[in-house]
Amino acid sequence: MPERPLRLDDYRQVVPSNTIDLIYRLAERVQGRSLLHVNSTRVGGGVAEMLHRYIPLFQDIGVEAGWEVISGSDAFFRVTKSFHNALQGQEQVFTEEMLRTYLEVNRENAARLDLAADVVMIHDPQPAALIEYASRKGKWIWRCHIDISRPQRRAWNFLRQFIVKYDAAIFSLPKFSQRLPIPQYLIYPSIDPLSEKNRDLTGEEVNAILDRLNIPRDKPILLQVSRFDRFKDPIGVINAYRIVKKYDDCRLVLAGGTADDDPEGAQVLSEVMEAAAGDPNIHVLLLPPTADLEINALQRAATIILQKSIREGFGLTVAEGMWKGKPVIGGFAGGITVQIIYGVTGYTVNSVEGCAFRIRYLLNNPEVARQMGENAREYVRQNFLITRDLIDHLALMVSLLG
Repeated sequence: MPERPLRLDDYRQVVPSNTIDLIYRLAERVQGRSLLHVNSTRVGGGVAEMLHRYIPLFQDIGVEAGWEVISGSDAFFRVTKSFHNALQGQEQVFTEEMLRTYLEVNRENAARLDLAADVVMIHDPQPAALIEYASRKGKWIWRCHIDISRPQRRAWNFLRQFIVKYDAAIFSLPKFSQRLPIPQYLIYPSIDPLSEKNRDLTGEEVNAILDRLNIPRDKPILLQVSRFDRFKDPIGVINAYRIVKKYDDCRLVLAGGTADDDPEGAQVLSEVMEAAAGDPNIHVLLLPPTADLEINALQRAATIILQKSIREGFGLTVAEGMWKGKPVIGGFAGGITVQIIYGVTGYTVNSVEGCAFRIRYLLNNPEVARQMGENAREYVRQNFLITRDLIDHLALMVSLLG
């Protein structure tokens, strides 16, 4: 059954007091204005997930919100995956042919897409060059969701020539940014507490879904939810579990999928399957983009949630796990360090051994884990819900449009 359209008032009982009234006041300043989001995929990955939730809420408060998706060849998405890796500091090879492919696909999409809006928000590197070819009437913003603090210089210098033409840039953390001659803004990403992935579930619902996924609940469950990407370090998670397993009986669930714009996902999944082979207590689940309810149930059933990324954008799976009242152990990377308050809502770790140590500590101190989970949920309520995100975007529109 499809979810009914979102209404802002639905959130009054969930979010901090006065939040909804503030949104309505800000919305009065931009009612009738238009906002267009452009990214590279409609399914898979955090950006697409957020946009599915943002658009109806903007529309509900009187902003004409739209969403366009660029299309391209496999070669184009191989190039943009290389950009993604290079901007996060991994050395990549870029040929002139690769750069021409990138520019040509952006030129074709600029001609194909309707990019007319008061504010146009371009997400990440894939469509960044649209600004070079589109006829611009509104304000254009580049929204970067990844950590570009230490990029491969050739990749960043190529991309920068387009970014400096934008009216503003948004980063998820101050340390993610680069020196630019345009205004820069900080906006944390967010989760939607009323979505299928985050709404409350009954115990019966959770059990039924785990039964369908063939995940027994006979022992503590360690869970990492993320697409199969080397930067998420799924092999490191398996190695940490193997250390823990020597002393504490538990299960490991690695749940995720691949995204349309990530050609490496299938290869990483194959490596994970090989590493997990032979252990009946390791469950590798390849989930479709529509598996929000399954992810919700897995997070609610988990004892400890992991996000052992070695590079990360913001890493909203951390906030999702915290919203379910679970302690989270995450890699010391990206936005994980903002979401996890060390020793209060979870732990950040720098190694496989450190991850295993913290898992064992929480398994053997369940009251500490329970209190951390309570702290984690409240911290998300105050800082990482979609309503706060809506306030930030409305305030930015008010600022840019006067």
